[in-house]
Amino acid sequence: MESITESLLFLTIIGFCWASSPLPPHIVFILADDLGWNDVGYHGSVIKTPAIDNLAREGVRLENYYVQPVCSPTRSQLLTGRYQIHTGLQHSIIWMSTPLCLPSDEVIIAQKLKEAGYSTHLIGKWHVGHYMSHCLPHKRGFDSFFGFYQAGSDYYFHNSTNGVYTGWDLRRDDLLVADEYFGKYSTTMYTQEAIDLISKHDRDKPMFLLFSHQAVHVPLQVPASYSNAYLDLIEDPKRRVYAGMVSSLDLSVDDVVCALKSAGMWDNTVLIFSSDNGGSTAEGGNNWPLRGGKASLHEGGIRAVSFVNSPLLPINVKGSINKELIHVTDWFPTLVHLAKGNFNGVKPLDGINQWQTISEGKPSPRYEILHNIDPLSFRPRARGDEWLGNPYFDITTQAAIRIGDWKLLTGKPGNGKWIPPPESGMEIIENTSLRDELVQLYNIRHDPSEMTDLARSRPDIVSQLLYRLSLYNATAVPCSFPKEDVRGSNPSMGDGGWGPWL
Repeated sequence: MESITESLLFLTIIGFCWASSPLPPHIVFILADDLGWNDVGYHGSVIKTPAIDNLAREGVRLENYYVQPVCSPTRSQLLTGRYQIHTGLQHSIIWMSTPLCLPSDEVIIAQKLKEAGYSTHLIGKWHVGHYMSHCLPHKRGFDSFFGFYQAGSDYYFHNSTNGVYTGWDLRRDDLLVADEYFGKYSTTMYTQEAIDLISKHDRDKPMFLLFSHQAVHVPLQVPASYSNAYLDLIEDPKRRVYAGMVSSLDLSVDDVVCALKSAGMWDNTVLIFSSDNGGSTAEGGNNWPLRGGKASLHEGGIRAVSFVNSPLLPINVKGSINKELIHVTDWFPTLVHLAKGNFNGVKPLDGINQWQTISEGKPSPRYEILHNIDPLSFRPRARGDEWLGNPYFDITTQAAIRIGDWKLLTGKPGNGKWIPPPESGMEIIENTSLRDELVQLYNIRHDPSEMTDLARSRPDIVSQLLYRLSLYNATAVPCSFPKEDVRGSNPSMGDGGWGPWL
């Protein structure tokens, strides 16, 4: 009888502990748009980012973290935890009138966190398709959406153009609200929305906020007070306005953290900061000393600024630099783990739970990253390349893969120049001998700037990585990239804004 009583007491204690356990953490994911590697202070930039710098230095800096070279693919992988080759979004971005979106049978992170009891909110950029209503954020697990559907829009007028027609591009859920916010600067406007959400949030419920900033994507627009702060530091006019936009973004990050603290939520919050791709060097961004930039599979296009900050992190990892291999697909399983959720109904993930790597400094369980295989990429004319006859993979296809320290690129990977910041006075560097190389191999640990192509000296590694590409390619679904639909090209045919047309 005594043992039964003890057992019941034990079960009562266990049940009490479970019932009184703290909420899963609030998760705030701040996604910057087109922020370059060399555009934050802690990477040596002249651009002032004190809030971002402090959060990074007090948290865990992710210095071997990868995204995709352009907008839609990164967002699709963040939302699903799956490579582009497994969702059909291998090629380019989703354009205004493209009848395409992230497939509706893909379970996205908002849905899983909502199932786990979270309130879920998206502020800012969507850009994974809007041609039908089922594609939209509030139909994909987000309780609320305030933002825009396209790649970019005017920061004050909140409209976008396809070169022929112009339409509003600011909505609350599916309702057009752009005219209500006419003249309000986007970064400030979205930040106020985040502050309002946080201040009104029910503290007894965990929050997931994906703050998908418009900044610092073109058009280059910012209040003069921000850009004028760089008059004596940056001569290049694009770079100067861009720097002001980054400063405005930095202030936004600080305001969001202050709002979390004021609401009593900060002590139970995990804050993640990431760029969606490298900076556009033609539009003020910079990735020095990395090679290339936005739209390139070189490091400058895909190695992103990122950090995690949270009072929940153990003291021994706070202020650390993490150089373990991490990919944007990893956030899906990592955040579901933090939320104490499950993976029921989720398609096979390419992402890996990285919480122990981030919070404990343990080695990353990830050994490789498929950066992409794009079957619709430009195929260069191939003559006399020694790898043309390999039995594994068509080297005229644009592709890239990282295994361990080794990175292989095939086809035309995009901008291959080394572009220093304009304010440095240094010259742009270009290795013209590599222009026509269809296979390039780099040891990224020893050569993160991709200065020395080792393809000819290490044919054994090239063969291994080509074979690995072939295995991935065998799992790829057909690439979806339909022609633009004229029915979606004129917003005046609907409610005057870019939105579903089918």
